[in-house]
Amino acid sequence: MTDRPRHREQLDELVSSLYSTLCEIAGRALERHRGTISPTDIVHDCYVKLARGKAMKDLRPTEFVALASRAIRNVLVDRARERGAMKRGGRAKRVTLSGASLAMDEEVDLLQLDLALQKLTLLDERQSRVVELRFFGGLSHGEIARHLKCSERTVTSEWAMAKAWLHRELARG
Repeated sequence: MTDRPRHREQLDELVSSLYSTLCEIAGRALERHRGTISPTDIVHDCYVKLARGKAMKDLRPTEFVALASRAIRNVLVDRARERGAMKRGGRAKRVTLSGASLAMDEEVDLLQLDLALQKLTLLDERQSRVVELRFFGGLSHGEIARHLKCSERTVTSEWAMAKAWLHRELARG
């Protein structure tokens, strides 16, 4: 017997209890991504991605938000790829990396950002997670520190280094 039905129940409970939080995260992501998708659509797509995953038993809300952050990133990147394919060589979706995100004024292609994050993961997985949790999940440095089981000072340092690396990487085009 599989734990699939129980997994779905656990996911339903987590999504239900954190639905407004997930919509806020999706809304913040959309502010940066200027998309035509609604926060509700992102949360629903996120749910579908999470439903395919492993059991959610005993996850703390911050751990669930971290999983949802990755799912939101994947949803946005998948949608950008679909739009790029439909436009036959048209411009890919662009995101603004400013303010609390990556402190860059220019727009950056979401697919380019995803590729840069994949490279960063190979160089420093924790820095990549910090960016993902902060940029796509909207978590504070304190929340990220608790999730990654490190100090807030470490998160602040990793965030600064990752932003500088991403700025340089994305400027290369």
